[in-house]
Amino acid sequence: MNRTLVALIAALAIAGCKKNEPVVAAPIAPPPGGAPAMPPPSGMPPGAMPPPGMPPPGMPPGGGMPMAGAPGAPPGVEQRIAIAKQLVAQNPKDVQAWISLGNDYFDSHQTQPAIDAYANALALDPRNPDVLTDQGVMYRERGQYDKAVANFIQANQIAPAHMQSLFNAGVVYAYDLKDFKRAEETWLKVIANDKSGRFAAQAGSAIAELRQRPGTPGAPAPMAPPPK
Repeated sequence: MNRTLVALIAALAIAGCKKNEPVVAAPIAPPPGGAPAMPPPSGMPPGAMPPPGMPPPGMPPGGGMPMAGAPGAPPGVEQRIAIAKQLVAQNPKDVQAWISLGNDYFDSHQTQPAIDAYANALALDPRNPDVLTDQGVMYRERGQYDKAVANFIQANQIAPAHMQSLFNAGVVYAYDLKDFKRAEETWLKVIANDKSGRFAAQAGSAIAELRQRPGTPGAPAPMAPPPK
């Protein structure tokens, strides 16, 4: 399951870990009684980068997102949630069931239930960078920016090659916390360490856009008004 919001004039994203990455949670065993196993979470195409200072589309700091069963919720999400809830009730130590439950809440934009499900998964597997990143995206959607950044940084510390989490931290620094210095420092780390080049290219574009903003280091000096 991957979770994305992309592009600045060319491309910029804040992403979760499962929709763009070739990382797929291990399948959950079907519940007793022959009920069908949960299908994989639905995909989400990248969206456009917001105007300066605005969160990416699809991730406002508040509510307003479709809930499970509402128009726009992924097909079958209510059934998958019901099955996952049954699984975790039967076996509260089933980490993959908690992750899948969090993923389905994520896809249906139920932010607090997703955070709670991911928290249960992390209690069992605290060093899972993908879950930390997906929970961080949910924190960001709720406007809990400090918690979002803490999750992204922790995920990258656990897995230094996890560029998605580091890139996401830069997005929150720049667009939510308005800490442009930290945003640029974070994206420079992405450029220096991203062996795939995928996030490095986006980080370079993000830095270039950031430097054009008034009041940020490297931004063009404002033009003086014409003489009267």
